[in-house]
This record gives sequence, structure tokens and C-alpha cells, in this order.
Amino acid sequence: MKDIVFTRTSGWIPSVVREDGELKLMLGAGADANHEPRTFTFSISEAHLAVIREDLARHLLLWSAVLPLCDAAGTRGRLDENAAAALLDPALLAAPADVDALFRRIRWDRSRLIAHGADIGLLERGQVCAAMRTATETPDGKRAQEYHADRRRAERGAVLGRLDAAILRYTGQYLHGATVPRRMPDAVDPALLPRVMRVIATAEQASAGMRIGRDPRRGKRATDRRDWDRMTTAVEAAVRRAHPELADDAVRTVSVLMCSEAADRSRSTPMEDDEEAAGHRADVGGSARKTALSFTDDKGVEKKWLRDGPRTAAAEFWEFVADRSAGDNEVFTLEDEEMGEGIQLHFYADSIARVTTLREGVGRSDPEYRVEYSLVDGIGGYRTLVSAFVRGGCAALERHGPWMADVAEFERARRRRNAR
Repeated sequence: MKDIVFTRTSGWIPSVVREDGELKLMLGAGADANHEPRTFTFSISEAHLAVIREDLARHLLLWSAVLPLCDAAGTRGRLDENAAAALLDPALLAAPADVDALFRRIRWDRSRLIAHGADIGLLERGQVCAAMRTATETPDGKRAQEYHADRRRAERGAVLGRLDAAILRYTGQYLHGATVPRRMPDAVDPALLPRVMRVIATAEQASAGMRIGRDPRRGKRATDRRDWDRMTTAVEAAVRRAHPELADDAVRTVSVLMCSEAADRSRSTPMEDDEEAAGHRADVGGSARKTALSFTDDKGVEKKWLRDGPRTAAAEFWEFVADRSAGDNEVFTLEDEEMGEGIQLHFYADSIARVTTLREGVGRSDPEYRVEYSLVDGIGGYRTLVSAFVRGGCAALERHGPWMADVAEFERARRRRNAR
């Protein structure tokens, strides 16, 4: 049975409880194997309680000193209560100079003190007691996150100016560079916002008219890495030209913002519109030659397309690829059975084969085919070839060669390309 003796309004600062007549400090830290918070207790005296009641700074310093012991206990280990008790007098009752000396020789949780308002400069100079003069009971977790973000940048030699920092705040990348950037003007100092918007305008002008198409080979939401790289290059070059004072982190976050927004626009459009935007929508209307096609993958799954359906053949095919493509399923075929021709896409090798039936099988004789191979330049090249086949069959692919009937010749060409 635990009775609360003293607690502060902040829910995580350690409380003092009485358990079986004994005073104990109780704190939550870490989690168990089921991800539930762990609670630790260890004995304290009335003298320790008196300091904890009256001195927020010493209370927080004790907490910071004990937390590494809780971390060491892991998900199921016991707190080293002797080590915790050994911190009580030095953290709560010792003179300020002795407290500073204690914190120079033990592990302690710096972020906890920073979140509660400690002066960062004094902390880094080892003056922990003086640093805690500005301590507050209510924590500011963002302050500690920003401190650690700045430390990570300093470790890799990145130095941010005021405008750099404002741009990172605008994109939401100041704390966590791995998050998806977005536009957050309210996070920027109003005095700096016009300068930030000039940088953003430069990036928008550089990427105007560019798009990032989808890459169905990698799933329904995947986008074309080459398109992304092209936009990145264009935006970063323009921003560096117009704003040479910016740090690499700021330039990079602006380019990622532009690319992410372009990719989101592509993902939100129907496959037909995506094909049209990429300049490949040419398989509808009176000029379309194909009236029926079958799509198959390397697992034997088949889908039929008919011209009188609501969607284009290319859109249907690429959606089939997005649904079915995987690391062990990278060969897809479009076949016109009536015309006796088809194409086979080899995503694992960036290549394609066109297959034409020269002679149908009669009786026990096998049909005779002409198979020719060609190299493909990324998803854009595949889109072009699929649209050309849908529009005009194997004959329409001729200008997209060269086509090689000799397998050995094709393999040599593929090795030469891969060696570049």
C-alpha cells in the first residue's frame, strides 16, 4: 500500500511515497517487455524529503542522476537501489561546488534538465547548480529536442544561420530530418518569413513544369527515382545560385519539399491521368489498334483487357504491375493473342523482349516465334514501349530499338551498359 506524501504538478517528476511506513522516491522510467511504463522506488530520509519539497532544482538534479540507473535496469532488471541511495546526499544536501563535481563523474540525463529550463551554456560548462536557477516545473520537450538536433548537426560540422534555421522550421525539418517536409509558416519568426518565402519561390520557379511520375514496379505509391533526382538537381542548383549564403541542410530541405509535393500530386491522380501527364496516353480513340490484350506476371496470374472497357490498356496494365510486382515477381507480359504478338518486360534487368509468331503450331508441331531483345532506360522507357505496343503492336516498337535477336549479343550490350 503506497500513500502519496509529496508530488509536483508535472506527472513525470518523481514523487515521494510512504510504503509500509518507509519514505521512498518513486519514478517512472523506461518500459517493460510489453511496452508498459516501469516504476522504480528506493528509500529516502526525512531530510531528503525536506529538500525535495523546497528546492525544485535539487529535485530535478536528483532525477537526472537516477535516470541512467533506471535505463540500466532495462525491461525487467532491478534498480540498483544502493547506487541510487548513494546519489541522495551528494545531489540533495551537498554544496553547489560538490554537486557540480558529482555531475562531472557520473552519467546523468542532460535532456531532462534542458526540458525543464536549465541554462544550456552553463550546463555545458559543468556549472549544473547555476544552470538550474532558471528551472521550471513544467517541461518543454521541444527545447530538449532542439538541443539534441543542434548537437547532431555540430557533430557532423553543420552550422546553421538564422535563415537556414527558419527554412528548416518552415518545412518541419529542424528537429527530425527524416520526417516528410511540409509547409509550416506559423513555425517561423514573422520577421524572417518573407526571406524564407523568397527561397521557396526560387525553388517553385525552378521546378515549374517538372513532374515526378509513379513507378508501378515498386508498388502503387512508389514514384520514379529518376524524376525525383532530376527535380532535386534543378531545385538545388537554382536555390544555390540565388541564395549562396544558405547551408546545405537548408538547400536540401527545400528540394525535398518540392519533390515530396510533386510526388504527392502524382500519387493522388488516377493512373490514366498519370499516363497522360507523362505523355503516354495514345491508346484510346479511333487510332488505337489493339482491341484485346492479356496481362500476365511471373506467377501465372492473368488479367484481360478489352477496348470497350472504361480504362485504357496502359493504365490497366500498370495498375496490374503495381498490384503484383515484388522482389520475386519481376517479369510481366502483354500479349495480343489474336495478332500473335506480345512483349515481355524484365524489370530485374531493365530489358524487354518483343515476341512475334512466325508460324502457328499445327498438329504436333510447335509454333515458331521471333524473339528480339532491347535495353530499357528506367520506368519512363518502359512506359514508352508499353504505349507504343498498345498503339501499334510490335511494328510500332521498331524505332525504339535497337532490337537484338542474338541472345549473346544482347547480354554483351547489357554488360556494357551496367559497367558504365
